Amino acid sequence: MSAETSPSIIALANRFAYDPADSDDVRSEKNAILLLAGSCCLAGLIWSWVYLSFFGPGLTAALPFAFTAIVGPALAVSHVTRNHRIAIYAQIVCIIYVTTLVQFSIGDVLDSGFVMVWAFLGPLVALMFFSVGQAAVWFALFLLNVLAAVLFSDFFAAHGQSVVHGQRLAFFAMNLGISSSIIFAFATYYVRTALTEKQKADRLLLNILPAKTARTLKVREGVIAEEFESVSVLFADITDFTEYASGKKPTEVVSKLNEIFHRFDQLADRYGLEKIKTIGDAYMAVGGLSEPSERHCHAIAGMACAMMESIKAVDRGGGRTFSIRIGIHTGPVVAGVIGTRKFAYDLWGDTVNVASRLESSGVPGRIQVSEEVYRRLQTD
Repeated sequence: MSAETSPSIIALANRFAYDPADSDDVRSEKNAILLLAGSCCLAGLIWSWVYLSFFGPGLTAALPFAFTAIVGPALAVSHVTRNHRIAIYAQIVCIIYVTTLVQFSIGDVLDSGFVMVWAFLGPLVALMFFSVGQAAVWFALFLLNVLAAVLFSDFFAAHGQSVVHGQRLAFFAMNLGISSSIIFAFATYYVRTALTEKQKADRLLLNILPAKTARTLKVREGVIAEEFESVSVLFADITDFTEYASGKKPTEVVSKLNEIFHRFDQLADRYGLEKIKTIGDAYMAVGGLSEPSERHCHAIAGMACAMMESIKAVDRGGGRTFSIRIGIHTGPVVAGVIGTRKFAYDLWGDTVNVASRLESSGVPGRIQVSEEVYRRLQTD
């Protein structure tokens, strides 16, 4: 199941037990059980042919074929009923018990090339699709079968097949090689899937939180708060956006806001600043959180100037553009994560309040700064 898997195989797997209401997780489960069951059914046919060649017609050759004869129809029933759990249970039961019966029919554990290694796939399949507790039950059943095979090895050997040394080696190589290949292929698939999902989650978290806070949140729970002695806070408000939004479709309004804020986000990245949040048509950013530096005031001022130019490139219709007013203040803040569901990263303190008041009392098309910001821009 590598990234290079044939598109036709993927298309076939996507049609198995297809239900439009399936979630992504259920769709993934259905794909996995189809490919796993198909692989094992093919292996069953191969083993049936091998045993037929070595031992001739009989129970030993019939059992692997019986596996395919049971799991194949179970896949068909699952496809018709859209219930892939039927195929999962059939797969687990047949892997554990048909393999055990093959072991008993050949005789000694060593004579069979330890064919029961295949039975270990049963608990692994359960672990893939069920809870750890349910998988543990199937694993216990697997261990009981192994114990029975060992304890009664002499009895089964006396009533089993006559196996020569070369056949033992061939059986051992096939059983270990092919079963471990299937296990490795599916383990690789799930590890890659898990890594992909982890990368998606990490990217989402970094879009919400600063990198340092995101790392902290992943390793511990509880309140996450940190004091900063000096940061620069920027508030920007689109002054005439309410007038623009009146009479417009909601989707059109959101699309225009997205266009504007996307430009602001790019500027925040360019100047090494953190976007904190948007509230309606207002935008908040801060400098000095990720990498404390005395230059954060210059960076936030640079972004403010760039925002003034960037907003002029956004057409509001009729050849007119938008305007914004901006307020900036520098000082200490407390920053952290609040809430346990739909949590948010935010800033608190007088520095935030002053920056907000400077914006709200400012003039459209102008940047209003506090005395502290003015002093730093003049002296730093």
